[in-house]
Amino acid sequence: MLDRWTARRPESVANFPGVLIPLEEAHLHSHSYRIRRRAVVESEGLLNGDDDVDTHNGKDGDEEGTTMLLEMDVPEYSIQGLRAEVRRGTPGGKGSHSGSGEKWTAYEMKSKLINKAIQDIGMGRYNWQLFVLCGFGWFADNLWMQGVSLTLPSLSAEFGVSEKSVRYTTSALFVGLCLGSFFWGLGSDIMGRRMAFNVTLLITSIFGIASSYAPTWGWVCFFYGALAFGVGGNLPVDGALFLEFLPDASSSLLTLLSVWWPIGQLVSSLFAWFFIANWPAEQGWRLFVMTIGIMTFIMFLVRCCIFHLFESPKFLLSQGRQAEAVAVVHGIAYKNNRKTWLTEEILDAVVEGAATPRLRRRLSASNILKNKLSSFSGQRLRPLFNSRKLGLATILVWFVWATIGMGYPLFNAFLPQYLSHGGGGPQEEEAATPAAITGETYRNYAITSIVGVPGSLLAAYTVDLKSPFLGRRGTLAISTFLSAIFLFAFVRLGTSPASQLLFSCIEAFTQNIMYGVLYAFTPEIFPAPVRGAGTGVASFLNRATGLVAPILAANMPGDGASTPIYLSAALILAAFGGICLIPIETRGRQRL
Repeated sequence: MLDRWTARRPESVANFPGVLIPLEEAHLHSHSYRIRRRAVVESEGLLNGDDDVDTHNGKDGDEEGTTMLLEMDVPEYSIQGLRAEVRRGTPGGKGSHSGSGEKWTAYEMKSKLINKAIQDIGMGRYNWQLFVLCGFGWFADNLWMQGVSLTLPSLSAEFGVSEKSVRYTTSALFVGLCLGSFFWGLGSDIMGRRMAFNVTLLITSIFGIASSYAPTWGWVCFFYGALAFGVGGNLPVDGALFLEFLPDASSSLLTLLSVWWPIGQLVSSLFAWFFIANWPAEQGWRLFVMTIGIMTFIMFLVRCCIFHLFESPKFLLSQGRQAEAVAVVHGIAYKNNRKTWLTEEILDAVVEGAATPRLRRRLSASNILKNKLSSFSGQRLRPLFNSRKLGLATILVWFVWATIGMGYPLFNAFLPQYLSHGGGGPQEEEAATPAAITGETYRNYAITSIVGVPGSLLAAYTVDLKSPFLGRRGTLAISTFLSAIFLFAFVRLGTSPASQLLFSCIEAFTQNIMYGVLYAFTPEIFPAPVRGAGTGVASFLNRATGLVAPILAANMPGDGASTPIYLSAALILAAFGGICLIPIETRGRQRL
């Protein structure tokens, strides 16, 4: 069981027999060969009017065309061909991170080879299973973020906390979220992706279930903060992990992974509608959080006890554990019923003398602890500023995360409260007393959640389009701008329950595009050795500014039903400006 959590037992190529093929035969199993062969066979099928052409065995294909395809791939799969490929371009070229004149490092060249090997294996059973299991993390994040906001009216009613003051509950949640995202984001670069991947959901489930027994509002806030420490690590860790197992040709799936986020919101709103709207205030919310806590624990069991997760090959390579990185690639091929040509000898031969010696030495427990603690420092983040381009992109991405982090919860964390007033803000005397809990409020919230799901699907389609106005950066900019505009519209034009529902649905749609692209775009910008750190700091800033949002919402003058939304719109509009200035577009680029 401990091995499942920590990956202390090294993977070995001996565990995956039958997947290794000689480099001379690699062209028969390459991604480019499969694509061209399928195109040739499909075109022949169309010419012959045969809809049942076998695209796998090639017996119905033209032998001359197949031979030509093979010859096109042969030079690519030789030591000389691979050596030329990994050195193609410069780190200072278009879309790269480093300054001009620099050469590819040994790590970067080996990362390119691993990318190529994973690309040749292609999407298969292991990748799709990982898509679902990483989706659990995204699902849990919004399940609990929206779940907490849905309990606010009940907490007001049971504990006699005013509608404004109960918003501090969300502050407790964001304290845990920002600590969790920072700790697990950096920790995944030190301890490995696998440990964080397994432990985060366990922590979330334990404290989530415990919160249903909280005797006071203070204890509720404590348990919400503790569960958030676990759930806060899901997005930075799961996104980086999935990215590092994803073939380049399937990179849009990282954006599609965000579809689990609105699904989490949908499930949360449906359970809240069932429990909170139909049970007394002091019972409904407790049954609700216990239910989603048990659901989270089941997801942890599936991750830890049923699925065998390989450690990220990029992480292993960055730690000097090259043999294990190669073994993981073999393991992916074995799980996907494919072949691979990658070996340690090929890695070393292609990189030649540029490879850094891999030192393996035993350290005492105190030295290991000291090394881990020293990694949580500015030294860990320094590679993010190795070049002007990467440094500027890092600052702008962090700015975008920070502004959206404050703007998003100013609207979404209190949407049930806004909807409960039906478009006319609460009167002054109502603002100091708990709002009535109605089934219509939770029904409207569920409708809003449903409409948000297609946004993630549209994002996954547009991020790979070659239009200069789309791709990662263009789609993110457009969706962010529209999110800001419709927030203004919600306040100015949302004067009835129907109009509020309309604008909240449009807002959910555009915000899910925005967050879907942002979560995919961010880890692609950072190189793998500091990918966890870069995304972890971004997520930390997102949560830290989100921590300020409920404090502002609770202390704004007036009814607190319009000013927070105006501020939310202004912050998201500022994020739009930052996105337009990001100097990197990652569409179609190698991920190192």
